[in-house]
Amino acid sequence: MATGSNRLWRRRGIGQAAAVLALVVFSLLVPLAFLLGLHNRFPSGYLVDDRSQQETTFENYHNVGGGQDQTPSEDDQRRVLNLMNRFAPPFQKDANSVSPDEYMRINNTGSSPSTLQPKDHTSQPITKDEASISKGPLTENNVAPKEPSSLSNRIGGEDGKKNRDKASNAYETESSCELEFGSYCLWSREHREVMKDSVVKRLKDQLFVARAYYPSIAKLQGQENLTRELKLKIQDHERMLSEAVSDPDLPPFVGKNIKRLDEAIAKAKSCSVDCNNVDRKLRQILDLTEDETHFHMKQSAFLYQLGVQTMSKSFHCLSMRLTVEYFKSPLSDMEHPFAHKIDSPNLQHYVIFSRNILALSVTINSTVMNSEESDTIVFHVITDKENFYSMKHWFARNSYRKATIHIQNFDELKANLFGNLDLAELSVSEEFRLSSHTIAQPTPLQMRTKYLSVFGHSHFLLPDIFKNLKKVILLDDDVVVQKDISFLWNLDLGGKVNGATQFCGVKLGQLKPYLGTSGYESNSCAWMSGLNIVDLEKWREHDITGIYRRFLHQLQHENEAGWRAATLPASLLSFHGQIYALDDALVQQGLGHDYGVPEDTIENVAALHYNGNMKPWLDLGIPKYKKYWKKYLTQEERFMDECNVNP
Repeated sequence: MATGSNRLWRRRGIGQAAAVLALVVFSLLVPLAFLLGLHNRFPSGYLVDDRSQQETTFENYHNVGGGQDQTPSEDDQRRVLNLMNRFAPPFQKDANSVSPDEYMRINNTGSSPSTLQPKDHTSQPITKDEASISKGPLTENNVAPKEPSSLSNRIGGEDGKKNRDKASNAYETESSCELEFGSYCLWSREHREVMKDSVVKRLKDQLFVARAYYPSIAKLQGQENLTRELKLKIQDHERMLSEAVSDPDLPPFVGKNIKRLDEAIAKAKSCSVDCNNVDRKLRQILDLTEDETHFHMKQSAFLYQLGVQTMSKSFHCLSMRLTVEYFKSPLSDMEHPFAHKIDSPNLQHYVIFSRNILALSVTINSTVMNSEESDTIVFHVITDKENFYSMKHWFARNSYRKATIHIQNFDELKANLFGNLDLAELSVSEEFRLSSHTIAQPTPLQMRTKYLSVFGHSHFLLPDIFKNLKKVILLDDDVVVQKDISFLWNLDLGGKVNGATQFCGVKLGQLKPYLGTSGYESNSCAWMSGLNIVDLEKWREHDITGIYRRFLHQLQHENEAGWRAATLPASLLSFHGQIYALDDALVQQGLGHDYGVPEDTIENVAALHYNGNMKPWLDLGIPKYKKYWKKYLTQEERFMDECNVNP
């Protein structure tokens, strides 16, 4: 009995140990899987073919805030490593070489093997688009097919194609990059680092060329001395590179070795060798370099999207501290005694959908500071339940002249007003990128990429949320107002529903496959959210919300990515024929992605719209535009100091 009991306890102990081990492994894998899948929830860009007279086809699209799955797959990693193994030293096996499986294991933990060749591939500095957080594509597999290597094209073409214009090639490369990775390419171009360790890179280049010539020279009769010389010089270079990662690690005689190998390569080039073998070797080297560059670019783009989409620790701290403080303070201190102003049609009503306290406060502060009469302004802030109490406490602590600020919980509104209506979470304005190319152009890589923002799903509930109001001005929380815009309140929209700035860089005809072929004019311009004046009476009269829901029902959206991506065609069609074009000089768009906006243009417009991934409160924001946003940032706020919030 005692023996049987002991065996039973031992079996139970083994089972418990196995269960604990399984839980530990599961706890490690789940966060990793979540991290790698987080950015794949959202859509991020459009691809169109720009035909004659702007007639285009619409292949796929996704949100600016997001991007495709930029994390390199295991197949990508294994393919790169297999290619690299083909270029292993031909004379000696490195005892510290890394297998493809080991490389993927090390690489996924954030480190890299010290003997990996080449060692000089570094990612761009990273600080969520976006998106990109850039967000997953409308279709799961919409990555543009990889173009053949430029070297392969040059070898197979005529002599004239061998010397194509370098500026054109650079433009094509940047355009195809922006097509696949969105605004990450704009950011990385501006933050390109100066090449470091140039001597190490030169050693590697020499080594590649010498290895390309060595097999052909070794087959030639009477070239035994040159073969031996090349072999020794290649071994010397391999030995130096195995011990040096950067220029300071190189021995003092490196210059002599470089000169000697240059002389040996010159001798090899003077020999009559089989050019096909050398060309094939160099093509393989180029393909390897391109594959590994693309591999690291996908990693960098993923980190960029992560930086765009995730909330920083200091911002999270601020939100939590304000929420806790709200429940510590007396409730009577939190409520504004201005209930009679909330539904008064005689006042100017501004509506902002937001989850970002600082961005929201800057938009409100800039609007109030540039208004002649602030006591007639009422801001209706619609946020989610996570930020509701923190925003209430923030605006109880900070007043903005005589403006009234009314905070509303979208989740409560959804439950009280719409019951079981199929609504997702609060959605602010959706941002998209659209890439097009002209069929007549010689290469599809000559892309033109535009960035567009439209209303989110929550905007189409405005007539139901504000039943007693006739007109509202809509602001996005990434807008900074620089002049008095109260004149919009008295603007005659001519019977239209939505006063918006037009964006003629995109025509509705370009979106034909998603919008259909009837019911709209192909040459009609798209429009932008950010600053809009909306006639709610006309909205109700034309049943814009009902039209929008019918378009959503027609469009396929099996998941959240499809649901969000459907906002672009649905919004454009719902307001077709109901847009009153505001003056283009009223709003300067693109300060979240365009590095080339002139300073005098920025200072002369009434409002600045930081649409794009590079918001001014992020480390990724465009530095020269941040000062216009920081000008209206609340100063000397205790919780900002305690949480180290310093955008």
